[in-house]
Amino acid sequence: MRRVAVIIPARFGASRLPGKPLADIHGKPLLAHVVARARSASGVDVVLVATDDERIAVAARQAGAEVVVTGPAETGTDRVALAARVMLPRPTLVVNLQGDEPLIEPAAIEALVHAMNEGGSEMATMARPLDEGEWERPEVVKVVTDRNGNALYFSRAPIPARREPGPSPLARAHVGMYAYTPAFLERFAALEPGRLEKEERLEQLRALEHGYRIRVVETTYRGFGVDTPEDLERARALMASGG
Repeated sequence: MRRVAVIIPARFGASRLPGKPLADIHGKPLLAHVVARARSASGVDVVLVATDDERIAVAARQAGAEVVVTGPAETGTDRVALAARVMLPRPTLVVNLQGDEPLIEPAAIEALVHAMNEGGSEMATMARPLDEGEWERPEVVKVVTDRNGNALYFSRAPIPARREPGPSPLARAHVGMYAYTPAFLERFAALEPGRLEKEERLEQLRALEHGYRIRVVETTYRGFGVDTPEDLERARALMASGG
């Protein structure tokens, strides 16, 4: 039987917004909004929060999520791998959903799960069309794919280069949600960090550098992570307006 687990890594000590998972958005912790939207996605069997902080664990349980309290972890992916390792019953598919995405659309989660179920991939992520001006912005990660929809490269640079003016229609904006088979998640977490990964500061490049494929699924979800106090205010405004 398929058992799909959405695992949300969450830590208290974000440098730009300490205590971010517990920040209030309309009377609920930010994390609770992420949990609620993940739980409403069709085909998801369990939503679990992986954290090293008991305050976050309490909020996650109150929101209806299962919890695994992990030890220290270098990255969110490492924390997800630690949690998946001890889950019982074991998941057959793991979705890594960032804990700072209170506007995550359940349909995006469903599309990623569907692609993994249908395509036989070991790892998948998402991409969307670029908005005007995003191609040149380094904080917007771009991705280009092969003819089969597998990632060729992720970069903060405006890829691919072109002779004509303006952004390439072949580029997409990366949306940082991932799905893995549990076996590949273990393998990925054990890989040495890559040279390009260190240059670009993009963890997903580790898989490409070691010769693995990443399926890229198209989505209309724009992606919105809360990293700063300004982001938090924007999230409050968007959710107040029904965003």
